[in-house]
Amino acid sequence: MGRVEGKVALVTGAARGQGRSHAVRLAEEGADIIAVDICKDLDAIGYPMATPEDLEETANLVEKADRRVVAVQADVREAAQLRAAVEQGISELGKLDIVVAQAGVAGMKGEPAVQAWCDVIDTNLIGTMNTVQVALPHLAEGAAIVATGSTAALMDVSKVDVPGKDLGGVAYVFSKRALSQYIHTLACHLAPRGIRANAIHPTNCNTDMLQSEPMYRSFRPDLEHPTKEDATPAFYVMQAMPTPWVEPGDISNAVLFLASDEARYVTGMQMRVDAGGYLKWYDWHI
Repeated sequence: MGRVEGKVALVTGAARGQGRSHAVRLAEEGADIIAVDICKDLDAIGYPMATPEDLEETANLVEKADRRVVAVQADVREAAQLRAAVEQGISELGKLDIVVAQAGVAGMKGEPAVQAWCDVIDTNLIGTMNTVQVALPHLAEGAAIVATGSTAALMDVSKVDVPGKDLGGVAYVFSKRALSQYIHTLACHLAPRGIRANAIHPTNCNTDMLQSEPMYRSFRPDLEHPTKEDATPAFYVMQAMPTPWVEPGDISNAVLFLASDEARYVTGMQMRVDAGGYLKWYDWHI
C-alpha cells in the first residue's frame, strides 16, 4: 500500500516544476490526480509559463505510475474555471481527498509594474483561496489541504529601500505572507471537521521560476543581463546550508507527508523546507 493509496489529489500548477513533482510523487504513492494548469503566458510576468504539452507530459508521468489522471487547462484566478475543472475531475475519479494549491508566479521586475502586482496577487493569493474554496464542499473528514508559501514570506521586509521600486517583487512576498495567514485561520476552523490545512515554505527551488532572467536580476541587480552562472553564487545567501537551491522533489516529500495519514494530527503547520534559511533571519523563539 502506498502512503496515499486510494486517495484523489487536486494539484494546481501541475504542468511543470514543483506542481509536476508533487503530482507524480503523490501518484507514485497511490493517489489519482486532478492536474490543473493555466498553460498560458502572463504578459507582465517576465518568464514563460508552462505549455499544454507540459501538462500532457505530467499526465503521462502519472499514468506511468499506474494511476488515473484528469488534466485540465484552467486559470486559478478564475473560480468558475477552477470549479469546472474540479467537478470534471471528481466526476471521473469519484471524490476528492487532497488539495495541493501549488500554482504561483514571481513578478520580480515585472512590467507594467501595476499589472505585475495584480497578476501575482491574483495567482498566488486569490488563486490559492479559489483552489481551496471550490474544493471545500467536496472534502470530508480526513482530507488534507497543502498550500505553497515561500521562505520569503517569513523574512523581515519592514525596511523598504525604495517604495514602489519593484511592485511585482513586493506582491510575491505579500501574497505568500497573506496566504500563510489564510491557511493558519482556515486550519483552526476546519479542525473540528477533521480536515487539515498546512503551508509549506520552500527556499530557492530549482524550477523555471528561479532559473529566469527576472530572478537573476533580483539577485544580481548590479548586472543588466545576468546569467545563471552570474546569479548562482548569490543564491547561496538565502540558505544557511551550503546550497544555492533545493530541488522540487525535496518539497514533494513534505507535501506527501502532510497529505498522508502519517500527518493525521498535523494541522496549521508553517513547514519550512529552506535549508536553514529562516535560521539566518531569526533567533530562537516559541
